[in-house]
Amino acid sequence: MVSITLRKNQPFNLDLTLSCGQVFRWEKDGRIWRGVVGDSCISIQQRGRVLSFRGAKPEFISRYFQLDEDLPGILDSIDRDPVIHAAISRCMGLRIIRQPAWECLASYVIATYANIPGIKRRISKLCQCYGEPLPGPGIEIFSFPRAHSIAYQDPCRISECRLGYRAPYLLETATMIAGDPDWEERILELPYEDARKELLHLKGVGKKVADCVLLFAFGKKESFPVDVWIQRILETRYLGTKPPSAYDRCSRFGRDHFGEYAGYAQEYLFCDRAAITKNEMIGNQVPVSQPDR
Repeated sequence: MVSITLRKNQPFNLDLTLSCGQVFRWEKDGRIWRGVVGDSCISIQQRGRVLSFRGAKPEFISRYFQLDEDLPGILDSIDRDPVIHAAISRCMGLRIIRQPAWECLASYVIATYANIPGIKRRISKLCQCYGEPLPGPGIEIFSFPRAHSIAYQDPCRISECRLGYRAPYLLETATMIAGDPDWEERILELPYEDARKELLHLKGVGKKVADCVLLFAFGKKESFPVDVWIQRILETRYLGTKPPSAYDRCSRFGRDHFGEYAGYAQEYLFCDRAAITKNEMIGNQVPVSQPDR
């Protein structure tokens, strides 16, 4: 294995980073995490400040886990209330992964209205059907299929991946991406709001999927995805229960309250969701000013 030593002033927790629902093709075996990113089959483990890995170059590992980001500075900027302060303390070292854009987009289209085990099964089946076989430790491993490998396929064959109603969405989006080779560069250069509008034109991409892709693939750190856990935390600890337009209200609050690194706040709140909601009381809310509607 190749090893790199983390800087003393830049914390990193591999376990929290890979287990908090950002990515779906990683599994832990003892101390070692094994995963597939694009065409790379990677094994990695952490012992203190040392990361040891095979299947990728150090430059890839550093970029993928965003080890060059100033995590203490980011966390200082979002540490604005007792709830997030406690989450930061309990989840220190969690970093946002920088994922390949198409893989991230397709994964989150597949992930809509599904739990993590179900998402992993569907992605695994998709990779078996359309990916390329990779060398691995005694088991069949496949790359994540490129958009053009899925585009123009028979809808019935896509359905064999057991994607349910998501199958035609993925097929149409793959076809659009395959016919637009500059889509990634174009979205990367757009500001958050414009990039979000672009993604919302794709089939199967709603507000949450767009925000996840912008955060995890395009580095738009102000993006604040809202799932049922984040909505519950915000409504019980920050905003109170006001049902209409819940997603827009929560997402906008997250960006306004936590600022340019709101996406990091979202990840730390999600990571600490069990502790935050254990003894939740609607009457015990964080005193914050609410954004204009």
